[in-house]
Amino acid sequence: MRVIDLIKSTDKTAFSFEILPPIKGTGIDKVYADIDMLREFDPKYINITTHRSEYVYRELGDGLFRRDRLRRRPGTVAVAAAIRNRYDITVVPHMLCSGFTREDTEYMLLDLQFLGITDLLVLRGDKAKHEPSFTPEPGGNSHAIELEEQINDFNRGVFVDGSPIKAPLQPFSYGVACYPEKHEESPNPEQDLHWLLRKVETGAEYAVTQLFYDNRRYFDFVERARKAGIDVPIIPGIKPFTKLSQISMIPKTFKVDLPEELACEAIKCRNDQEARILGTEWCIYQCRELMEHGVPSIHFYTVGAVESVRDIAKEIY
Repeated sequence: MRVIDLIKSTDKTAFSFEILPPIKGTGIDKVYADIDMLREFDPKYINITTHRSEYVYRELGDGLFRRDRLRRRPGTVAVAAAIRNRYDITVVPHMLCSGFTREDTEYMLLDLQFLGITDLLVLRGDKAKHEPSFTPEPGGNSHAIELEEQINDFNRGVFVDGSPIKAPLQPFSYGVACYPEKHEESPNPEQDLHWLLRKVETGAEYAVTQLFYDNRRYFDFVERARKAGIDVPIIPGIKPFTKLSQISMIPKTFKVDLPEELACEAIKCRNDQEARILGTEWCIYQCRELMEHGVPSIHFYTVGAVESVRDIAKEIY
């Protein structure tokens, strides 16, 4: 079943989460252990992130350096296939503009077709660390909408070069990202909603939010989205902080605010354990309120927080 069908087929708020492929050379056992910890809560689907290559500089001696490309977390397609084979759970690999050419994307789509994996999360992706602003690869897609259009062409049986795909295809379905507190590059919230509407009109069946800690921002965002004509499910994305350093790092990294009540409690935390307890308690409160408002699903960002997500899920599912 497609993600959109899984969401709509349950009477209660669905549970899903996101994982990272393992760092190159480390094996998949940690991924399996994380999934095993969360299986009891009946995840409807699991997202697998995709990571672009970055440039690294290797010292050659005599003051010389060589610039190489390194992809620290390869294997999104293989990890997705391994998870589905082992657990029989719907998997949703991320597909990015960032760091990929249109030809790279086409090969990924072909690999996924061979495996029968047809759910995607379509994202522009972040800029490379060495870039002052996002720059597409030569021959790559510049925006999520362009990536959607390429997927739509593939679904219609057309390759990037315009030649036909001869074999019958099972169409890809996909969701996109959205930002209750505005994408950092958007000039204003209205423009942000304009582009989300365009993504939905292009074919997105649902949207998953950037993480947030103030439910009022989510409720306001959904209300404004509905008024703008965006009628797809908008799934809240939740991430508990688990370390003292994250209390200041997460708002800075993800461009989100902590509500005053949470901020006042956060400054009282003296160590990681106290921060983890607060992060868990706050997300339990968030999730209960979201569920009371009938959200179709809650999506958890589990990186570094699997045990906290398990503790939250025990309380709300």
